[in-house]
Amino acid sequence: MPAAADLEAGRRKAEPCKSCHGADGNTTIPGTPSLAGQPVFFTHWQLIKFRDGRRKDPQMSPFAANLSDADMADLAVYYAAQRPLPRPAATDPAKVAVGRQLAEQHHCVSCHRPGLTGHEQVPRLAGQDLAYLVKLLRGFKAQTAGDLDGTMTTAAQPLSEADIENLAHYMAILPPAP
Repeated sequence: MPAAADLEAGRRKAEPCKSCHGADGNTTIPGTPSLAGQPVFFTHWQLIKFRDGRRKDPQMSPFAANLSDADMADLAVYYAAQRPLPRPAATDPAKVAVGRQLAEQHHCVSCHRPGLTGHEQVPRLAGQDLAYLVKLLRGFKAQTAGDLDGTMTTAAQPLSEADIENLAHYMAILPPAP
């Protein structure tokens, strides 16, 4: 991240983001990701992908289209500094248990770290919205959601629909902050 990234500027630039992602990056809208506590590089890369069209969303794409590199750096630093809060989720304990086993079997912690808290360009999955996690895993499996190097697209290919549901239930119950 550029040394010039400015947390206070990021706070000001995040004003339009509040309606979807919450005042402090902790949203309450089902299907929308919380940005609080996401690693700086991850958020910056997502904004770049929205800006250049590699990632598309009806709300995010137009917003990101006009962001400068400095804007993205400031936003990424701001959201990384916010404390992530757990999202409410109606999870199934049986799915959580199977999801825990699947996360171990598929070595999710090798990239997302123990606790699935993320680092560098790898996102925090712990405590994210259940519907968003399901949507994202389905997108990787269908190859409609892209990641930087194809790791997640490849990792999602062997997952069944039940696996996706189970993994999402597990990730949703994890504490979002270490």
